[in-house]
Amino acid sequence: MSYLDNIRTFVRVYELGSMSAAGRDLRISSAVTSSRISQLEDHLGVRLFQRTTRSLTPTEHGKSFYGGATEILQAVESAEAQIVNVTENLRGPLYVAAPLGVGRRLIAPQVSAFLAEYPEVSVRLRLSDRKVDLTTEGLDLAFFLGKPEDSTLRIRKIADVPRVLCAAPDYVSRRGKPQDGDALIADRHECLNLRFPGAAEFQWRLKTPEGPRRFAVTGRYESDDGDVLTDWALAGHGIVLKPVFEVSEHLKSGALVPVATRTPPEAIQMACLYTHRRRQDPKARIFMDFVIDRIGKAFLPTDPLD
Repeated sequence: MSYLDNIRTFVRVYELGSMSAAGRDLRISSAVTSSRISQLEDHLGVRLFQRTTRSLTPTEHGKSFYGGATEILQAVESAEAQIVNVTENLRGPLYVAAPLGVGRRLIAPQVSAFLAEYPEVSVRLRLSDRKVDLTTEGLDLAFFLGKPEDSTLRIRKIADVPRVLCAAPDYVSRRGKPQDGDALIADRHECLNLRFPGAAEFQWRLKTPEGPRRFAVTGRYESDDGDVLTDWALAGHGIVLKPVFEVSEHLKSGALVPVATRTPPEAIQMACLYTHRRRQDPKARIFMDFVIDRIGKAFLPTDPLD
């Protein structure tokens, strides 16, 4: 198995272009990563990478070996799948990320049911509204809202999630009820913004009779936690843009009311990022199916896996 581990490590170093990134992906130290590559080079009698203090590039031998190495790993995975019932022998940790609202309301409630069915698996759920990097952060799956920036990963769309602009009745009584996006700007409404380093959505994209349009809203309240924005809206501090499922109870109770209804926000994609199907840990695929199936039944329809 040590030789296979060395090959797996080589493939990840080749694909990620970095010893440290490959180590994080495989959850091993940089020293172990480097040692495995050295062992493989000693076994093959060639240099697989040219190393400098600032860069690491594959040699011609490395480029040639990569194709065969991936075929070896795929053949091993295929052979193991033929003799192991993976659905009954899942074990080990799963590292899953999700936005706060999605994670708390949709993903976390499914984890206990999954672990009850697969007692040798553990789930490490990381919740954050910032963008995550599936590879460098050592994640198996990442549920998200919006459009992913990394086109090299696979995407399973779950649904287009409707969103709403809403505020507390107290805010509306004090500041008035804007009817559209132009009123948000003209009347300088206090808009509660989700912002974090690298955030792309600094404007609200709303549907108008002329088509989708971006509105450069302003406000004194900003946070990288979507639930904090909801709390501020409930306290009457401003207008918030939220997925409907996150504020549905507040809308039903009247604690929040829709505003700017003539130009509602566009729906946002809910999806799951994961690694290429042939290289994916079976328990990650099964967890993804498990969670999405239950989200679909309880909340939204799902799209078939491409």
